Amino acid sequence: MHTSPDEDRAIRREFDRLTNMTQAELRAWLETPESRKVGMVRKGETESVGRQSARRILAIRDTPAADLTDADYRHMRKVIGYCRRHLAQRPYAWKTGGDITHTRWRWSLMNWGHDPLKR
Repeated sequence: MHTSPDEDRAIRREFDRLTNMTQAELRAWLETPESRKVGMVRKGETESVGRQSARRILAIRDTPAADLTDADYRHMRKVIGYCRRHLAQRPYAWKTGGDITHTRWRWSLMNWGHDPLKR
């Protein structure tokens, strides 16, 4: 599915807005036990879909815009959709005491490049 240059720019802007963790933060996060504790692992695989996505996010960010492929833009749209859906499912304050720091919800989002504690 090919998109126009304007659509590509809009996708990239939203992707950059939602993936608010820096390259260094995302790489460091992937080294934590918490990162490995969350997410769905497909049958026959050993790493969660979110952790695989994080590696793809890092690769996309390292690619010049002119060299991004249709597959890269499809993944950016997937990340945007995941982050939007997951953010809408924020845990109720009564469940977390208002603190989402050590929640599986936050950890899962972080595997997709978004830390909800960052402004």
